Amino acid sequence: MIAKSIPSLLTVGNLFLGIIAIIMVFNGKPEMAAMMVLIAMLLDGVDGRVARALNAQSEFGKELDSLSDVISFGVAPAFIMYVVAFQELSPALAWIVTALFPICGALRLARFNVITSSVGYFIGLPIPAAGGVLATLALFKEDIPVGVLLASTLLLSFLMVSTIRYPNFKKVGIPRSAIWVVPIVVAVSIALGLLFENQLSKILFVPLLLYALYGLKKNVDRRLPKLRKRRKLKEEDAESAKSEKPA
Repeated sequence: MIAKSIPSLLTVGNLFLGIIAIIMVFNGKPEMAAMMVLIAMLLDGVDGRVARALNAQSEFGKELDSLSDVISFGVAPAFIMYVVAFQELSPALAWIVTALFPICGALRLARFNVITSSVGYFIGLPIPAAGGVLATLALFKEDIPVGVLLASTLLLSFLMVSTIRYPNFKKVGIPRSAIWVVPIVVAVSIALGLLFENQLSKILFVPLLLYALYGLKKNVDRRLPKLRKRRKLKEEDAESAKSEKPA
């Protein structure tokens, strides 16, 4: 019974860190808040794998995971960006953009939950990746104009509800015999996060950003041949219409 509860405990840990991140940013500690979001990402990445390794998957765990993700990777990163960068904007604009991010994240999770078939990729940017990018992007507020941060928040919101495909690493599981490593990895990650909260958050921003941009690149690569084919067909149709005209 205890073993079956481990995945849910990891998910609750994810939710707990999301709430702590919100508290941290409102107490003037955005770097620590961003680190809490990143550690929550780690817990979110292992809870499902641990559940599969222990054969403890359940609808309860699935719903709890989604609710936790909305807080940790939707609400918390949005508040981090709002507190750090958006308070100097007009209130209406700041509130709307801040609210839009977790709303799109919730829509993304709802769509994910109703997709029953495993297609081997994510449809839309996963909310943990979007939240990780937003939370760490806020730390560059001194180097990036507020307008760029605003546009980036809107772009991340759009990517979550888009149909752009992203790589799915959920199939990379954890063997049952290696589950004991999970608490060690989590403990080491927390220790490193507390020791190097600012530097580590900014370093992890890079791979998260590359993942978000990867989907855009793949989408462009997939659509370009189709656009070229349509253009070629239009040109051929135009040539045929000209040739059919009476002299």
